[in-house]
Amino acid sequence: MKPIDRLLNYVVVRTPSDENNDGTCPSSQGEFELANMLADELRSLGVEDVRVSDTCFVFGRIPATPGLEAKKKLGLIAHMDTVSQFCDHDIKPCLHENYDGHDLPLGDSGRTLLVRDFPRLQTLKGRTLLTSDGTTILGIDDKAGIAEIMTAVERILASGEPHGALRIAFTPDEEIGTGASYFDVEGFDADVAYTMDGDAEGEIQYQNFNACEAVFRVNGVSVHPGSAKDVMVNASIVACEINNLLPGTETPRHSEGWEGFYHLCSINGDATATKSVYIVRDSDKASFEARKATLRHIEKTLNERWGEGTVELTIKDQYQNMESVIESCPFTIDYAKEAFERAGVPWSITPIRGGTDGCQLSFRGLPCPNLGTGGDGFHGPYEHITVEGMNLATAALVELIRVYAVR
Repeated sequence: MKPIDRLLNYVVVRTPSDENNDGTCPSSQGEFELANMLADELRSLGVEDVRVSDTCFVFGRIPATPGLEAKKKLGLIAHMDTVSQFCDHDIKPCLHENYDGHDLPLGDSGRTLLVRDFPRLQTLKGRTLLTSDGTTILGIDDKAGIAEIMTAVERILASGEPHGALRIAFTPDEEIGTGASYFDVEGFDADVAYTMDGDAEGEIQYQNFNACEAVFRVNGVSVHPGSAKDVMVNASIVACEINNLLPGTETPRHSEGWEGFYHLCSINGDATATKSVYIVRDSDKASFEARKATLRHIEKTLNERWGEGTVELTIKDQYQNMESVIESCPFTIDYAKEAFERAGVPWSITPIRGGTDGCQLSFRGLPCPNLGTGGDGFHGPYEHITVEGMNLATAALVELIRVYAVR
């Protein structure tokens, strides 16, 4: 089966993770529906010891062929959940053959996939492009990775060629950052692993952001406006002041590559009380700590201005840059480069401008770089991928398995 055929089967199963759930894993029952489907498919391919855990992880093993038992055990991982935004009704994937490289209206949604916003579209001219109808996400993050892993496994097993031990895992709740904490690293029993969860085919990633969530709560003093002179502290105005004290150009819109940012996710409240939620990201540890110091300085300054206790800041660290782990096993990157070269796919080293299951797993003892699936526009109605890009990513994955069999 081709990876695109698998992907079309997977994306119609809605699996949004829910960050407001009660802390259980998985956070949505749709993830179990896909997990059981994938487990059945793995069994049909001849994968052994396939199981779905109570927390919705799909695990499977492929023993090494005789004589290759001493080779490194290679893990392949992708996540089943999607973001919850734009996922409240049926997903209708749309194939656009011989895409012309120009702006593309998405069904009758009123939305248009713009080359201005996604410049890589120009390089996809002549390919078959897959999108949603513009009213939902497509779900290629990360069901494209699942489809590519499944197809690579099928090809290796069907060929009968020698290979080392392989470990397969499909995970829940990656999008809300909680799933990996339930991952059975010891039971997975891999020496190294790769997540198939990146963007363009040929992408190799092992550097991600250091990350935290910062929550500002403002406690105002609410009195009648007619008698508010020198008494009222308008919490909404103070919340605006907090944002204005942050560097205006250090936001996601104005940053790229390894550049960090402050991102205001939400602001709610009124003159009496407000809550502002930020995420803060930086690939450099020292710069990351400096960003947190800036937030604390804002809290201190505004409390001096408006009164102690007016502004309360809570900072919660979320994840670290996994580069320090991967640097101790550089062969993981060298082997990935070799695999792409053998598949005829130009490779590039790019930063992960966010987090990944691979980050958490790396710090838990399983080095886990990330590879591109061929997709773009993740987390919204503009998600897209090409048939050809998926084929290239799958071919590189097959070559990666072959590289680990001979190294």
